[in-house]
Amino acid sequence: MVLEYEGTRYQGWQRQGNTPNTIQARLEETLGRILGQSVEVSGSGRTDAGAHASGQVASFHAETEMTAGAILKELRRYLPDDLGVLSLTDAAPRFHARLNAREKTYVYRVWNSEAPNVFERRCVFAQPEPLDLGRMRAAAADMVGTHDFMAFCSNKHMKKSTVRTISALEIVRLGDEVRFTFTGDGFLYNMVRILTGTLLEIGAGRREADCVPAIFASRSRENAGETAPARGLCLTEVRY
Repeated sequence: MVLEYEGTRYQGWQRQGNTPNTIQARLEETLGRILGQSVEVSGSGRTDAGAHASGQVASFHAETEMTAGAILKELRRYLPDDLGVLSLTDAAPRFHARLNAREKTYVYRVWNSEAPNVFERRCVFAQPEPLDLGRMRAAAADMVGTHDFMAFCSNKHMKKSTVRTISALEIVRLGDEVRFTFTGDGFLYNMVRILTGTLLEIGAGRREADCVPAIFASRSRENAGETAPARGLCLTEVRY
């Protein structure tokens, strides 16, 4: 499945015991009703509460005589308006949306203006103070490559490797919007939001543009910037 969702009212991707209001839980409940069996849906990654996706990928196994096209039609019939399935196709039996993913792209959108943005307010983070793109791009260059991103992870008890590779980090201005595009082989918990928060502090002049190597070396979350709000974040593409 390739999915898109406006995540404002959901408690993130992952199924939780105390609420049915997650993307995974809503998909599993709907598929279970359509197929008449228990279905476990695996996503390419766990998007945060309030974050969005325009290209999330998920997979599931089911014993059914229904075609992928018939299941897709029923999903579009029953899913809410803020959660849509763009495509549904048969995959190899051992395909797994998360384990087989090779690269992902996230986009973070900042509304950099004192004017309101009423119609996109749920999908952008409003930050009206001036931002210096040159300073942010210089710092972003230090983030690209293979590094230990422990300082840019909210999980202080991370037991697995925190080394990741960012292959591209682009920062562009589109009118009043500043858009950050991150592409990498994987991202830690809150990693994109913390990287963005750090870059925004650099762009606003609250941090030096050359601070990133020292943050990496410290491996301490306290030395990185604030975690930017989830509403500006969108998973746009997963590659296999």
